[in-house]
Amino acid sequence: MERRDFIIKTIKLAGGLSIACGAGFFFHNRKYGGTSVEQDLKVMPKLVAKAGSIISVATGEDPYMITKKAIEAYGGMQRYINRGDIVSLKPNIGWDRIPQQAANTNPLVIKALVEMCLQAGAKEVRVGDVPCVEANRSYQRSGIAQAAEEAGGKIIMPEERYMKEINIKGQFIKNWPVFVPLLEVDKIINVPIVKHHSLTLTTLGMKNWFGIISGARNQLHQQVHEAIVDLALFVRPVLTVVDGFRILTRNGPQGGSPAFVSEKKTVAISTDPVAADAFGAKLLGLNPTQLRFLILAQEAGLGSIVSSQIDAA
Repeated sequence: MERRDFIIKTIKLAGGLSIACGAGFFFHNRKYGGTSVEQDLKVMPKLVAKAGSIISVATGEDPYMITKKAIEAYGGMQRYINRGDIVSLKPNIGWDRIPQQAANTNPLVIKALVEMCLQAGAKEVRVGDVPCVEANRSYQRSGIAQAAEEAGGKIIMPEERYMKEINIKGQFIKNWPVFVPLLEVDKIINVPIVKHHSLTLTTLGMKNWFGIISGARNQLHQQVHEAIVDLALFVRPVLTVVDGFRILTRNGPQGGSPAFVSEKKTVAISTDPVAADAFGAKLLGLNPTQLRFLILAQEAGLGSIVSSQIDAA
């Protein structure tokens, strides 16, 4: 399988702060730890920094604008995307739901990210997922297809010809069909929505990687926490962008009733996928230490739960 080379970049943030950041993806298990940082960066919107990682958090009435503000506060998209990069965005487009039902990533978050990647010099921005229901219906009803295309992005449908069996080399997941156009890129950005999940309590960034594989995904529910970590070790995003504008508090992952939706009007950005998920869990009122996949991910060196100990209310 052809792929772009994985590279390690040092991202310089305000005040001379440096963090190690992966750009690209892995096709094998490789453990790494984040660099411990502690810095108070006085930028607007609120930028939170804690030991092990930093998280940029923006709140407001417009998901498009707060996504842009959160990225700007985190150093700007040009810190993560280089001129000529092929980039993929991996939203959650799993369900035949409209944005107000909070079952899929907010389309305005995707629109902002596509625009910012292209403005940073990206050659192409791909947007795709492997939904749990009929793909075209989910892409359209979610509003993501229209938003991405309006911003100049390229929608990739999960056609069978794009699936290729790859050795994940996980502890639980071995050979599995993978949606390769999302991975044959220079950079990948994970864009989950914060949702309740009946099996894992919540579905966030690392669980969102279930949408890069096809096949009998229900078989992975036998050891779902281990499967989540296997996939998180397999794919390393340059950023995780947590859509917490509307969150699904019950009947996840597909929701349905507006009564299950809570407006938090929040977007958070992190290079630490564990911290990003821990922050999202707090938006749902969960203690991150309740989530077994987060504990396993931290033990695997994917990031830090402690680094996300900030007020998510």
